Amino acid sequence: MTIQRFLHAVDRFSMVVGKTFSWLIVALMLLVCGEVFKRYALNAPTAWIFDANNMLYGTLFMMGGAYTLSQAGHVRGDFLYGSMKPRTQAALDLVLFILFFLPGVVALTWSGWTYFGESLAMREQTFNAVPIPLYPFKFVIPMAGAVLLLQGIAEMVRCALCLKTGEWAPRLKDAEEMDVVGEQLAGSTLVDEADKREVIDKAKAIEQAAQQRKSGTTGGTQ
Repeated sequence: MTIQRFLHAVDRFSMVVGKTFSWLIVALMLLVCGEVFKRYALNAPTAWIFDANNMLYGTLFMMGGAYTLSQAGHVRGDFLYGSMKPRTQAALDLVLFILFFLPGVVALTWSGWTYFGESLAMREQTFNAVPIPLYPFKFVIPMAGAVLLLQGIAEMVRCALCLKTGEWAPRLKDAEEMDVVGEQLAGSTLVDEADKREVIDKAKAIEQAAQQRKSGTTGGTQ
């Protein structure tokens, strides 16, 4: 397996995990809507709804971390970073990954596994009138840490490759927001073709400028 295939395989795995758990948004919406109806229409609030909401949202947030990292979507202070050359960016990223990312995520995974084991041993439940199991949610902590660690290793390999070649290896791209905008405009009957093209071109120009500021490179690199 080549390095590029390895990077894309890890990116693809993180994307599958992130997209799978993104369906929790639908579950969370249905749960909240159902609770609103029960509480205000039937006057029958659910005792465990607050805990369930926190569990679903926490799971969604944590399991989306590796996906966001695979798409270089985490918040970055790019005032100086965006003007750096790729090799300088890669060197800085690699140092930060080694000094901060690795220790933090390894500690999260290790302590999360211990945390889950203790919770499972006592069959831990929430403290309310209708308790629900808590240990399945705590298993999310080491699982999210392991997936994030795998993606982080791929990012460090990507940095090392950039240090060698002077260019960022291309990422496995997901659907961009501009793709969605284009599809919506293409299906619209209220906007003529000239205006559609003008809007899409302007939006793509803005997106490309933002990508260049973020990465300091062109051609779809990090």
